[in-house]
Amino acid sequence: SGFSSIGHMEAMSRGRNQLGHCKEGEEFIQNVFHVLSQLLTGKEKSNLAVCWLQYEISKVIQCLQAKKKKKLKAQGRKSKKLAKNFLKAPENRNNLSLWKLYAYLEWLLGNTEDARRVFDTALGAAGPGGARSAQLCSLSLLYAQLALELQLQLELELLQSPEGACRALHVLARLVESSSCEPSRGPSEPSEPSRGPSEPSKCQLPPLSVLRARKSYERALQEGLNKAPVSGQDQVDGTDQLVSLVGCYALFQYLTVGIDAAVLIYTQASEKLEVSGSQKCENAGENFGVLKFPSALEAITLLHTNLLRFHMKISVYPLNPLREALTEALRRFPSSQSLWRSYIHVQRKSHSASKARRFFDSVTRSTNALEPWLFAIQAEQMRKKLTEKVQRADVGEIRCTIPETGLTNRIVALFEHAVQSENGAHCPLLWRMYLNFMV
Repeated sequence: SGFSSIGHMEAMSRGRNQLGHCKEGEEFIQNVFHVLSQLLTGKEKSNLAVCWLQYEISKVIQCLQAKKKKKLKAQGRKSKKLAKNFLKAPENRNNLSLWKLYAYLEWLLGNTEDARRVFDTALGAAGPGGARSAQLCSLSLLYAQLALELQLQLELELLQSPEGACRALHVLARLVESSSCEPSRGPSEPSEPSRGPSEPSKCQLPPLSVLRARKSYERALQEGLNKAPVSGQDQVDGTDQLVSLVGCYALFQYLTVGIDAAVLIYTQASEKLEVSGSQKCENAGENFGVLKFPSALEAITLLHTNLLRFHMKISVYPLNPLREALTEALRRFPSSQSLWRSYIHVQRKSHSASKARRFFDSVTRSTNALEPWLFAIQAEQMRKKLTEKVQRADVGEIRCTIPETGLTNRIVALFEHAVQSENGAHCPLLWRMYLNFMV
């Protein structure tokens, strides 16, 4: 048709249809993956397998969001088969990133017990390394997060079950236990998968174990923040490890002390990274701070805001700390799509749009990034949709008494300003959204 998106693209509504995976684009992407897998070897081939599986998971998530059960079942079978084939390859058997994605895939498909077995198998096979291993930190963090989300789901269904929090706590404590230097602790002792988080009867950790784990986290975090600058792949791994470690420590504090203790960890880590980054740039004249710390800061801020959002779902907590954290982060990282999505989600609960509009206006004036324009337009379109839904309700003559023109004019003005910017003029997505809205 001349404008079909290739592979996966943010869906744009067109009546009941969604622009997503078209047949030709999907065939093209699959051909690219197949050809590359025959050309690459070793570590590069493993990295390609991770990218391929991430792509398959994105399709599963799209099926879940669209609530297409038949398509989800077929896509799930296909993705699981691919994941198992990857893990059978000798070069991938110890690749924790692949094990993590496979476990996440099982969890998305609703197979929580299978996912737990995969997580526990991966943690048991990982061996020593603990908090010093970027992959192991990332795996443990995802496992703990999913366990807590499952508990939230059970509580929303009025099923009281502390098992999720217990499992998460055991996983997080075992991460720093396995990184301790005691020779007597091996994978066959209490940190074994079958005797750790999988056993609800040993739910509560002894106070001494909690204290030990907290001290280990403090030491590991201090080491990570004071680590000397490196470059290349080591820098990427170091950044990933530090972000996951901060997330694990904050989640551990959240489960053992409370939300304020977790927020304190995120605040201290962010402040330390900010200071370290600026010092390294000034003193050494190197670009390490510029390259490393913004990505770590952004990822830590996202973990921070996600935890606040989770906590607000399970208990009474003021909205202001989350709003302040998001606005401060977005002034620093105006191109972060994840942070903008969170901000829109939070502002949607507010009946007054003036504060959000002022914020969008201040950010668009201070940056050349296009994301603030796109999300400002999306926020207004969501508000317009909500207003129209109310006006079309069968409650008498309301549609005649409240004509709606202000939001339409505001959205058109936003589009006009956005396409006049340097980046906006060359953005196909923005022009397509504008045409779509005018139609």
